[in-house]
Amino acid sequence: MKLNFKKTYKFAVKSALYISVFSTLFVVLLATTIFNYTPQKLMVFGVIFIFTIYLFSFIVIQYRVEHFIYRRVKKIYDDVSLLESSTFINQPITTDMETLTREVKKFATDKKLEIEMLQVREEYRREFLGNVSHELKTPLFTVQGYVSTLLDGAMDDKAIRKKYLKRAEKGVERLIYIVEDLDMITKLEVGDLNLEYSNFDIVELIQNVFDLLEMKADKKKITLAFENYHIQPNYVHADKDRIQQIIENLIVNSIKYGKSKGTTEVAVVNLTKEKVLIRISDNGEGIEKQNIPRLFERFYRVNKSGSRSEGGSGLGLAIVKHIIEAHKEKIYVESEFGVGSEFSFTLEKEVV
Repeated sequence: MKLNFKKTYKFAVKSALYISVFSTLFVVLLATTIFNYTPQKLMVFGVIFIFTIYLFSFIVIQYRVEHFIYRRVKKIYDDVSLLESSTFINQPITTDMETLTREVKKFATDKKLEIEMLQVREEYRREFLGNVSHELKTPLFTVQGYVSTLLDGAMDDKAIRKKYLKRAEKGVERLIYIVEDLDMITKLEVGDLNLEYSNFDIVELIQNVFDLLEMKADKKKITLAFENYHIQPNYVHADKDRIQQIIENLIVNSIKYGKSKGTTEVAVVNLTKEKVLIRISDNGEGIEKQNIPRLFERFYRVNKSGSRSEGGSGLGLAIVKHIIEAHKEKIYVESEFGVGSEFSFTLEKEVV
């Protein structure tokens, strides 16, 4: 820790001046009264005395006050140095009160922000653990219930045995689905999931997703379509499987939260010579404004009461965000509650 005095001598100058003037006047008055000096001698005596006293007083006051303050300020710096994360300890020690006050205020503000951030993270951690527990607990208890019923005697009935084993299998599949999604999102976050880039037609890929999800959409009488019926092939450079996963997740969500007899439209827009925008919009129930900033959090659900009955791991949008960020691209959300939602993301065009 470097010692650097930022001195303001105002206090020492004024204090030394007061002492010098008072001492000189007092001594001159005393000398006049007792020794009866002449005016000329008193003038010379006064000048020499005031200069000497002033210099002595200034040095003593400045040194003593500065040393006094330094010892106490150093104690503050030493106490703060226990907080290793603080940049405050890297600052030179100062005895200038204005500078010190400013540094302490900045330090206190930074610590306050850190504490608030830690509180937010702790709240998020508790909520995340609670969500993980709930997501895993539901299928586990389902499987346990069916297995316990079979062991208690239902196994002897062939029809019940087959039905319960199939239901238990669905519970196990859901557990595997959640664990696989958790594993993927962990790999995406730490950068362990390698992307396999290639050039492919994004329009053809979207049409393939439409074909895969056609039956799911038909159940709610939702129409899947391109915004432009005469859309032309458009080649992009990305990981084809991961981009298909993104589009599937977004379209599945639009079906899940869409209105019966609604529409999900996909548009492919040429933004620039290098970028393509894929836009997926619906006229479903929409998202309330306060929920939009948290949409991409793991296990965060907008509709906490009914969304679990629709299935899914609760990790779909979090995975979407991480895959897009792994491509060094951006995802955007616009939604109006009761009107519909629009998700869009960019991709790099075909590399020749």
